[in-house]
Parts: sequence; structure tokens; C-alpha cells
Amino acid sequence: MAPAESSTIDLAPRRNARRAERSLPRSRAGRARATCGLFIVGTDTGVGKTRVAGRIAAALARAGLRVGVYKPAASGCRRLGKSLISDDALALWQAAGEPGELHAVCPQRFTAPLAPHLAAREERKEIDASLLRTGIDYWRRRSDIVIVEGAGGLMSPVGERDYVADLAECFGYPLVVVAPNRIGTINSTLLTLIAAAARPKPLAIAGIVLNDVVRRDRGDPAVHFNRMELETRCVPPVLAHLAHEAGDFDAPVDWLRVARGLSGH
Repeated sequence: MAPAESSTIDLAPRRNARRAERSLPRSRAGRARATCGLFIVGTDTGVGKTRVAGRIAAALARAGLRVGVYKPAASGCRRLGKSLISDDALALWQAAGEPGELHAVCPQRFTAPLAPHLAAREERKEIDASLLRTGIDYWRRRSDIVIVEGAGGLMSPVGERDYVADLAECFGYPLVVVAPNRIGTINSTLLTLIAAAARPKPLAIAGIVLNDVVRRDRGDPAVHFNRMELETRCVPPVLAHLAHEAGDFDAPVDWLRVARGLSGH
């Protein structure tokens, strides 16, 4: 199988981008400098990771930080002329203020709505396991903080041998777990925390964001109790709640402090 194309979006570089990148600090070895970040993971697919990650990126950008956004791979992308667009990547990029180049947000994009490695196989391609890990370097070189959005849940496969958890461990950023505010979220959230803690090298968890995936008047009584239950049963804190169709979280969070392993309140 042919390797996946790493750039199918034909966009001109932003003005002065190369000059700006040359001016950014680097280590003595010439590698990208260390940059803090957050890894946004869901308890499952369809829980609102992009919505939460976008709100976090926007808040950091409003604070004057250079925000990088990275989604290692995406499936279910749409064709637009000769380009293959990941709507999640586009939303993240716009939320962060359109830094750098859009194609660098998600270097590996596929059309089939399947796990990325299966979507790649449908196109007679294969996931580039190295690029999953190195694609983030583009953002580390030019950003104060990087927001990474995983695909699906912590144990969702992103390659023939790789899971989202493997990328989270590789990047070393604390997890923000997005929990959908609906019945069943207590179980799925606890399972995600257990999976993170059970790895040979446990994954650090910054906290949980409860996200309203439906309106509160849709007849699910669990939505009124989930936050209290999560706060009671989970060791990591519930950092924020994002109401349905809300433009921002219910309370201010210092996401930079959260990324640095400090309290965000």
C-alpha cells in the first residue's frame, strides 16, 4: 500500500511565516524547543472533543499566547476541489486564530468514516506511524502551548499497532478528558481514568470537562447529577462544564497553568 499523503490541502503559506519560524528559539541540537500542552481525549467518539478543544484554544489565544493545534489523523474528511478537509482540524485552526498552515494541523486525512488505519486501508494507503508522532514538531517550534485532539477514546486505534494512549504518552502532555453529559458517562469516564492509570507508564490527567451533548430539557435526568457524581467518584477534578450551545465554559480556567500541572482556578 502507498503511504498516506501528508498534505492534500493546497494553501499558500501565511505571510512572513518562514521568517517568524526562523526567529523562534531552538535547543542547541537544533530541535524544536520544549513546549507545554494539553491532550484532549474523549470517553468515546462523538462526545464533543473538538468543541472543548476549540474553546480551550480560543481562550489561550485571547490571553495573547501563540497556540498550536494538532490532530494526528482524521477520517470522515470531505473533498473540496483537490483538497481533503478535516472539519475538526479546520475548527481547531480557526479557534486558535489561524496560526501557521492548515494542512499542518492534521497531516494525515482520509475520507472513510472509520478508525484512521482502516480508512487509510480503504484508500489503499497506510498510516505513517512516524508522522503521527513527528507532525507535532511543526507546532512545538512556533507555539507557547499546543492543544492536541485525539481520535475517539483513549483506547481507539490510530494505526496498526498504535492507540491514542500511545500518542498521549509520546507527547507527554496531561490529559483533559471530555465526558458527555448524558446517562452512562460515569461508567465511561471512570473506565477512561482507569485505562490511563493502568499503563506501564501512567498518563497524567489534568482533569475532566463535562460537555452537554444535548439540551437539558430533552428528558435525560442524569444530566442534572453527572457533575456531582464525577466530582465524588473521580480523583482528577472536574475543571469545567460546557453547556449546550454555550460560547464558553461555566467558569474561567487558566489552561496554561493546567498544562503546566498546576491548578487552573
